[in-house]
Amino acid sequence: MSATGLDVFDKTLQSTNIWLDEIMDEMGPDRQIAWHVLGAVLHAFRDRLQPDLAAHLGSQLPILVRGAYYDHYQPSKAPEKLRSLDEFLAKIKTEVESTRPVDSKDALRVVSKVLAHHVGEGQMLKVWESLPREIRSVAEAQQAA
Repeated sequence: MSATGLDVFDKTLQSTNIWLDEIMDEMGPDRQIAWHVLGAVLHAFRDRLQPDLAAHLGSQLPILVRGAYYDHYQPSKAPEKLRSLDEFLAKIKTEVESTRPVDSKDALRVVSKVLAHHVGEGQMLKVWESLPREIRSVAEAQQAA
């Protein structure tokens, strides 16, 4: 029997929990922190990507995660001109600062690893290639992990 009554909801809930569990394996056993970290890093990627590429990445996410990904998205303002790793990490830090202290670089590394594991390799290569070298070096390293 389905927990929610709809297989699509059960699947997205299960997939989202798997992603959060993988984040918690490295960031600590707090599901709420994992959710905030996931959203913050996805927003940083989304806002740095051209809208078409952002939409392609969004289509690869579990439906529940996709909702968080598009929360407050303004494609007319994309892509943001975040050129340095420090600017990119500051964007992540701003989103997670209402939680317990989280290292933004660790958040980027961990969420990149989850994306590399669950999103199509070709899609992630396009995302990595669209980023400035300094940001890409941290994110792309997770592709092989």
